[in-house]
Amino acid sequence: MKSVDAHLAEILATVRPLAPLELELEQALGTTLAEDVSSPVPLPPFDNSAMDGYAVRAEDLTDLPATLPVIDDVAAGSVELRAVGPGHAVRIMTGAPLPAGADAVVPVEWTDGGTVTVRIDRRAEAGNAIRRAGEDVQAGEVVLKAGTVIGPAQLGIIAGVGRRRVWARPRPRVVVISTGAELVEPGGTLQPGQIWDSNSYTLTAAVREVGADGFRAGSVGDDPGVLLDRLDTHLVRADAIITSGGVSMGAYEPVKEALSPLGTVRFEKVAMQPGMPQGFGVLGDDQVPIFALPGNPVSSFVSFMLFVRPALDKMRGLPGGMPETVTAVTTGVLRSPFGRRSYLRGVLAADGTVSPAHGQGSHQLAALASANALIVVPEDVTEVEAGASVEVVRL
Repeated sequence: MKSVDAHLAEILATVRPLAPLELELEQALGTTLAEDVSSPVPLPPFDNSAMDGYAVRAEDLTDLPATLPVIDDVAAGSVELRAVGPGHAVRIMTGAPLPAGADAVVPVEWTDGGTVTVRIDRRAEAGNAIRRAGEDVQAGEVVLKAGTVIGPAQLGIIAGVGRRRVWARPRPRVVVISTGAELVEPGGTLQPGQIWDSNSYTLTAAVREVGADGFRAGSVGDDPGVLLDRLDTHLVRADAIITSGGVSMGAYEPVKEALSPLGTVRFEKVAMQPGMPQGFGVLGDDQVPIFALPGNPVSSFVSFMLFVRPALDKMRGLPGGMPETVTAVTTGVLRSPFGRRSYLRGVLAADGTVSPAHGQGSHQLAALASANALIVVPEDVTEVEAGASVEVVRL
C-alpha cells in the first residue's frame, strides 16, 4: 500500500496555485493577496482628535479649574483650516483635524461641556487624546504582504489605504458529487436499502470552511456514463472536483469504472484507516484535479482533511502540507492495525487530554459529529496505553 505521505506528496506535486485576478474589494474576502499592498499616504493623514472634547494649548491649563472662551467648532470631515490662540479653546469631535496651535485635547468628560465658555477641571498634558499623522502607517509602508489571506481586518486596511481593487488568487471553485444508487436526498422517503446522502453536504461544507467555494452537484447512481456526463457538465466551472464513493474493489464502482480508462486518474490503496481506497488525478484540457474519495462518511471526511485541504491551500497560494498536530494525553486505550496510520475520532479537552470517541467505524457519522479531533496512531503501532502521549489533529 502507498503511504499517506507519499499520496499527499503526489497530490501537491500535481496541483498548482490559481492565477491571480484583479478583484474588486467586495469580491476579495477569503482570497489570497498576490501583491504587496502599501499606503500612498501616512495613516492617519493628519493630526486628529481621539475623543470628543476641546482642542487647547496645554500651557493654558496650569491653574485649575480654568475657564476658556470657545471660539469655534470642528467636526470630523471638516476641510476648513482652524487655529487656537493663547487662552482659547475649540470644541472638537472624534476624528476631526486638530486646529493649528493646539497641542492637547481635553475630553468633554473633564469639563462642564460649555459651548460659549468651557470650564476645565482636569489638566491635559501636551499630546493628550491626539492621533498623530503617520502613527499607524508611514507613507510608502507595506501594510500587507503577498500571500496574506484577506479577512475582514485585511479588507479594511486595503480600503483604508485607498485601494478599490487588488491582485489576489481567487477562492478555488470546487464541485462535490456523491455516487451510489442507494442515496436519497435528505427530506425524501427512504425505500428498503436506501440511505440519505450526507457526504455531499459534509464535503461541500468542508470546502467552504477552508476558504474555497463549494458547489454541491448532488448525487448520481451507479452508471459510469451518467457520472461522466455530470463531470463533463461541471468541468467548465470547476477548479477542482470531489467525488465520494465508487472507488473500492467490488462491483458497481462507478467512479473507478468511469475514470480508470481515461488514464489520468489513479486508484490506489493508501495505508490509512479509515480511508484506504483513494483516487486522484486530473480531468480535461485544463487538467482539473479530481479527488475520488471513499464513500463511508468518516472515510471521506478524514480523506478531505488529509489530502483535499492541503491541495486547496496550495491552490489558494498558501503552504500545503499535513495538518498541524498538537500533543495530548489519551484517556483510553487505542488500537490500530499494523501497517496503517489510524486517525481515530476523539474529544480534545482544555486540560490537554483526549478521549477516544465511542464508535470508530468508518460509517459512524454521529461519532464524528461529536468529535473535535483526530488521534493519530502511527503505522508501526498497534496499541497505545491510556496515559500515553499522542499526536492530535484539531478539527
